[in-house]
Amino acid sequence: MKKTNKILPLLLVLLFTVASSVYASFPVKKDAKKEQTVNVKEQNLQKNSELFSTIAKETIVDSKAINSPKPDMDEKTILLLLWFFLGIFAAHRWYAKKPTGWNILFILTAGGCGVWAIVDLVHILQDNF
Repeated sequence: MKKTNKILPLLLVLLFTVASSVYASFPVKKDAKKEQTVNVKEQNLQKNSELFSTIAKETIVDSKAINSPKPDMDEKTILLLLWFFLGIFAAHRWYAKKPTGWNILFILTAGGCGVWAIVDLVHILQDNF
C-alpha cells in the first residue's frame, strides 16, 4: 500500500509531462485560420457595401413615396358609410385591410363596447385610418 502511494504521484507527474510534450509537438496554426476567416469576412463586407452603393445609386427616391398620400375623399366616404351602416360587423376595418384577429375581436366585443368604434371614427375623420 505504501509503494502505491509513492508511485501514484510519480506516475501522475510523468503522465502530465508526457502529455504536455505531445501536445506541444503538434503546433496548431490558429492565426492562419483566423486570417482566412477575417479575409473572407472582409471580402463579404466589401461585396455587400459595393452592392449597397449600386442599389443606392440606382434607386430614385420619389417625394410622393416618402410622404404618404392622404386617402381620396371617395375612400373616406366609403369608410364612413361602412362604419355607420355595417360598423357592428367591422366592415370598415375589413375594407381597410386591418389584421383579421383584431377585426374578429372588434366584432366579438361589439366594437370594444363602442370605444373602438368611436376611435375608428375619429381616425377615419382625421385621415389616419
